[in-house]
Amino acid sequence: PEGILWRKWRTVKGQIDKELAEIANCKADSSSCSSAARRFALMTDDVRERDGAARLETVNRLVNTAIRYTSDLIQHGEVDLWSSPLASLRSGRGDCEDYAIAKYMVLREAGIPEQDLRILLVRDRAVREDHAVLAVRKDGGWTILDNRRATLFADSDLPQFSPLVALDSSGVSLFASPYLSQRMNSDAKAVAPAAADPWGMALPGEAVVEDTAVSLDLGDIPSSAGISGAANLPLLL
Repeated sequence: PEGILWRKWRTVKGQIDKELAEIANCKADSSSCSSAARRFALMTDDVRERDGAARLETVNRLVNTAIRYTSDLIQHGEVDLWSSPLASLRSGRGDCEDYAIAKYMVLREAGIPEQDLRILLVRDRAVREDHAVLAVRKDGGWTILDNRRATLFADSDLPQFSPLVALDSSGVSLFASPYLSQRMNSDAKAVAPAAADPWGMALPGEAVVEDTAVSLDLGDIPSSAGISGAANLPLLL
């Protein structure tokens, strides 16, 4: 059955489609622009004019400074609510997945192929918290854009990240890692102190079935050391 992450991602993608129409109208008639649509269009133009690492550094900086970190509980009164890019720009607030979603959309509209973009939900073992970042394929490897960091990192430079889920244009893919199985099936046993379960990873809708796993590289991601060996982990389809 369709799990909670599928529903969240599908909802956000539907909101993005509507926002793209708003942005197109804004470009055609600047008098119709909302402040959020105008800001998004300016961001996209700025990013599009740059190449290579400068393009990724620019989107990371622009989005990180446009949004002030605020938990969903404080902003929305809910434990976890994923916001579309224009919603985040309108409020100027968001949490980690909101930054990642906004960067995903800016880069996509700036011309980065969708197959080169992944939103990754990870476990940051250094601080024992779940986190979301954007991964961008570049020069045969993957670069991580993080709202907690102004600097870009290769995935292999962040061994403290255990990958849980990849979100992209094709949907949601679960990593068949021992840690993910533990998070989904044994969260209540608290093998180690953990943050709240904001993405509902312990819910049955996204159940892991180990014997159906096939060996993929982060959904066609080229082999690399990866996030805690992410490039060599099988994905559950």
